[in-house]
Amino acid sequence: MSFDLDRYLADRRRAVDEALERYLPAKDAPPATVHEAMRYSVFAGGKRLRPILVIAGAEAVGGTMERVLPTACAFELIHTYSLIHDDLPAMDDDDYRRGRLTNHKVFGEAIAILAGDALLTLAFALLAEHASLEVMKEVSRAAGTFGMIGGQVADIQSEGKSVDAETLEYIHRHKTAALIRCALRSGALLAGAAPSALRAISEAGSHLGLAFQIVDDILDVEGSLEALGKTAGSDRRKKKVTYPDHFGLEASRLKAKSLIEDAKAALAPLGPRAEPIWALADFIFQRKS
Repeated sequence: MSFDLDRYLADRRRAVDEALERYLPAKDAPPATVHEAMRYSVFAGGKRLRPILVIAGAEAVGGTMERVLPTACAFELIHTYSLIHDDLPAMDDDDYRRGRLTNHKVFGEAIAILAGDALLTLAFALLAEHASLEVMKEVSRAAGTFGMIGGQVADIQSEGKSVDAETLEYIHRHKTAALIRCALRSGALLAGAAPSALRAISEAGSHLGLAFQIVDDILDVEGSLEALGKTAGSDRRKKKVTYPDHFGLEASRLKAKSLIEDAKAALAPLGPRAEPIWALADFIFQRKS
């Protein structure tokens, strides 16, 4: 019987959403406006890919979802904070996210900034209470200037410029791939992965993270507001550095597919327990939003 990815995703999304409901402050708890803004973006939908990768990383080395669920939620909070800030007029200036008005369009720029700050702070509170110091250090690096923020800085500074392939890959590996790789690693670390298993998961995470961003670039060219939940074509309007712009659509598709196959090959030593990550790799490549 083949692996039922739809059921796997639904079960783990439900668990993540229920946990997020517990961890986030009630929307009427003072200061109510910022708590409402936090919840508005966290519960706006989304694939919950990063928290599910934390869970899948743990399960691939014999761990359980329950052990890593708070850490999984922390990744979703970090991801959501980054989206709120990315959408601000000073950054990407987007009006829609996940099919809804962006946070600053509903609550104003000041509250949106503070809501993002609060989500990031809450994420590290969860990590401090439920994860390990090693995982906290890894998440800090992946989310900070040596990871996601560093990639965003390079992305902003490259807008409208002609950059080489090395710079393009640096941007994508840092602004997107670093946190995806860290999600898989964090789950595996908390589950006590052996060094060889951790190396396999780390390699797979690097490939999956870069593939995810390349597919994102492709969808920005080919997608629509209805499918993506955000305005399509924004990369070109903002003169962003992307794989399709640099290499063309077909070469970008081939690169993403190659990375997915590389990720699967890296997972081979882990056997059947890594089947959810294997299936998620195909999901990343085939997704339409």
